[in-house]
Amino acid sequence: MSKRIINDTFLKACRGEKTDYTPVWYMRQAGRSQPEYRAIKEKYSLFEITHQPELCAYVTKLPVDQYNVDAAILYKDIMSPLPAIGVDVEIKAGIGPVIDNPIRSIADVEKLGEITPEEDVSYVLNTIKLLTEEQLDVPLIGFAGAPFTLASYMIEGGPSRNYTNTKAFMYSEPKAWFTLMDKLADMTIRYLKAQIKSGASAVQVFDSWIGALNVADYRTFIKPVMHRIFSELREENVPLIMHGVGASHLVNDWHDLPIDVVGLDWRLPIQEARERGITKAVQGNLDPTILKAPWEVIEERAKEIIDQGLQQPGHIFNLGHGVFPEVDPAVLKRLTAFIHDYSSSVVAKQK
Repeated sequence: MSKRIINDTFLKACRGEKTDYTPVWYMRQAGRSQPEYRAIKEKYSLFEITHQPELCAYVTKLPVDQYNVDAAILYKDIMSPLPAIGVDVEIKAGIGPVIDNPIRSIADVEKLGEITPEEDVSYVLNTIKLLTEEQLDVPLIGFAGAPFTLASYMIEGGPSRNYTNTKAFMYSEPKAWFTLMDKLADMTIRYLKAQIKSGASAVQVFDSWIGALNVADYRTFIKPVMHRIFSELREENVPLIMHGVGASHLVNDWHDLPIDVVGLDWRLPIQEARERGITKAVQGNLDPTILKAPWEVIEERAKEIIDQGLQQPGHIFNLGHGVFPEVDPAVLKRLTAFIHDYSSSVVAKQK
């Protein structure tokens, strides 16, 4: 049984309910910019950390304690479930995920297995239980990578700038492509349902590199499988968040999906998204590079985002992408306090 959540402001905002202030959490808030984390990384790899529930829980909870954010996000990588289906992946420093057996044919796709979360990723589920039953008083967000983004690593063999092989495979091998999408969707659904069952209060799907596709290709090759994923997760009755980078041209298609929250990166202002017809809750969207600017600039940009977000209920403050290593943790702490204080004063005046 999960621990009672004391601060549910984030969940209320996800549901589009009125809140006393704008809730905030930061993508990649657990990790690279924290000296405590860097000390841990000198001893353990990412996969080694995630395989130790007590240590992984500590890393996950650290930014909640340090910054006073309104939600925790599970510390792990979108690659975590792939070994269970037969994908040999290694996270290499300075490079990212590297896969030695990239997908090249439908035969490669058909070799992929199925995930049994309770057996294959028990360490992830045990971390969630440890956090939600004993440690957190804010919601825990579970997450998974979306099929396109996972497929891009599986086909390219690692990070890519233009996804040439991925898109060529999509266009030239449609049968293999849709089979791959279905297999990855099955994995994602099982994986996220297990996270929710273990105590996650909301889940976010990261389609980090989906911005590489135009709208027509998204609707043909991706949107149907995303609709299936979210339709099946809808049964779990927790907030569902969709996020990608460089994908402002796709937000209306995301809005069509059975989700609760549309993630916005810094390229699309909240006001413009609302003018485009986005009526669901939104999350975002400070450019993370602003965190290296003088405080006066950070405050000004944060005010603009908060003011636009408070035009209607349902805004969660976040970055348009993740925290990067050079960010001073003291800046995130100060920014969180400012978001809480400024938004609460605006809300109080509106009453």
